[in-house]
Amino acid sequence: MPRPVPTTNPAGAAAENFDAINIKDMDLLLKGGTLIDGTGRRRGDVLVRDGRIAAVGPDIVEASGVRTLDCGGKMVSAGFVDVHVHFREPGQRYKETIRTGSLAAAHGGYTTVCAMPNLDPVPDSPDTLALEQEIIDRDACIEVLPYAAITRGRKGLEPVDFAALKDRCVAFSDDGSGVQRDGMMLQAMTEAARQEVILAAHCEDNALLHGGYIHDGRYAAAHGHKGICSESEWGQIRRDLALAEQTGCRYHVCHISCSESVGLIRQAKARGVRVTCETGPHYLTLCEDDLQEDGRFKMNPPLRRAEDREALIEGLLDGTIDAVATDHAPHSAEEKSRGLAGSAMGVVGLETAFPVLYTALVIPGRLPLERLIEALTDGPRRAFRLPGGLRPGEAADLTVIDPDAAWTVDPADFLSLGKATPFAGQAVRSRIVLTLKDGEPVWQA
Repeated sequence: MPRPVPTTNPAGAAAENFDAINIKDMDLLLKGGTLIDGTGRRRGDVLVRDGRIAAVGPDIVEASGVRTLDCGGKMVSAGFVDVHVHFREPGQRYKETIRTGSLAAAHGGYTTVCAMPNLDPVPDSPDTLALEQEIIDRDACIEVLPYAAITRGRKGLEPVDFAALKDRCVAFSDDGSGVQRDGMMLQAMTEAARQEVILAAHCEDNALLHGGYIHDGRYAAAHGHKGICSESEWGQIRRDLALAEQTGCRYHVCHISCSESVGLIRQAKARGVRVTCETGPHYLTLCEDDLQEDGRFKMNPPLRRAEDREALIEGLLDGTIDAVATDHAPHSAEEKSRGLAGSAMGVVGLETAFPVLYTALVIPGRLPLERLIEALTDGPRRAFRLPGGLRPGEAADLTVIDPDAAWTVDPADFLSLGKATPFAGQAVRSRIVLTLKDGEPVWQA
């Protein structure tokens, strides 16, 4: 499939070795970079041939017909994977499209993303899922793997036909809605276990929301806002973990935001429950103390206490949290212009995830670089049984990073149609300078 490559660099000028190069349809040698995965870092080279990684190691000999790219001073990793994005198509193209969303992902270093099913029509049957897949096949510049819904119409009343959908989707989720009925979730998990598919849950007990829209904490009390308690999240996680243990279902928890969720999942993993989980860059770097009266700080679940942020970092460090996922959720400027009370839930994150986390956690020494890279690459691949990695024989899905680049987040430069980010105006370090999908550039600074 042809892949469009952006020709501008929203983050500023690129290093000279990455200027005006044309490596499409060529064998490529990434020379002299720092290769990073979850096992460590080492100086080395990566040879790309016929869309796959042909060799990885020190001092690979340059050969005729191979384009050599000097990666000295750069970091090279497997392509990033995001298991939780919203690309809004079909149904809400004014917010985002498969094309713009996938370009934004490539700009952020991602080569594979998993697209959530809160679409119109909901992908809850082979026919409706085929509508989304047709757009993906036509417009995506990276690999976009669709979710199917857990229940028909995401209404929580009737399960989808898991057997008919399992070969057409990456996993099943009603994201945006928690499955409220215990019996419905038990039925869904029982069938998911029978079909050996992944059930990814947005955990939210509607009975505990009480019209809230930010965390039920100090900021809400001080400014007269309606709050969402943490139990609305962790209470449903506790229920689901018991059901997953009972059924043997492969269970993934979306966007955890509070300390209780980390503790419950840590304990369940110790008992052998087949559970994985994700959190987002904003939950790892911000808390309710950072809130402003602006819709770009409104997401679901909300930013919680500083103590919750610290628990999430600890969960990432000890492996309780398997993956960092952006929950990239674009909306129109008007939908995000109504303050905390009236704006739509959701912020964008694909184009800022790595620089924000690198700046806030890696540079200060709070998180090893290797652990961050693992949570963006091998961690989500393991959780969702996806191929890939920085190894010979794998697809040449690669991300090249300039760790020394300094820039300021400006949403006007995003390739996503969504511009609402809590990180606008933030000074960050590191920049994605090259993203390869199957050996071809899909982002090139």
